[in-house]
Amino acid sequence: MNLTFSPTTQSDADLLVAIRIAAMRESLERVGRFNPERARDRFLASFDPALCRFIEADGVRVGFVLVRPQEDHWHLDHLYIVPEHQGKGIGAAVLRQIFADADSQRMSIRLGALRGSESNRFYQRHGFQQTDEAEWDIYYMRPPSFTKEQGKCSD
Repeated sequence: MNLTFSPTTQSDADLLVAIRIAAMRESLERVGRFNPERARDRFLASFDPALCRFIEADGVRVGFVLVRPQEDHWHLDHLYIVPEHQGKGIGAAVLRQIFADADSQRMSIRLGALRGSESNRFYQRHGFQQTDEAEWDIYYMRPPSFTKEQGKCSD
């Protein structure tokens, strides 16, 4: 699979919202929180096209990712793969790229996942550890993994 990332613009907001809703719909319905208007409003309130990238697998647009650099960590704010492309290793490949970039800068990665969502198991499988929880979300962190080239041994 050839994975590429392409920039987004403000004019992509409606498409990004549609991808987010498609990816989250089942999980939101399961917990009784599916509301397309709320999903749209929550996304648009913090959307920054400069930080967002479309995910393309073999030339097909399959989702998007948005990582917000913070002073002491990176916040993985959005990682959505449309349902028909889930389960093909795309999300894992995206995480590997984010991990490599974060590790090279010795940054941890933090994120929140909807309680009851399949994404919780996905993130745990990829080394994220739960740090906190709230009514609707579970929060995770992945510390940086250092290589010998960076002067430390990997975990």
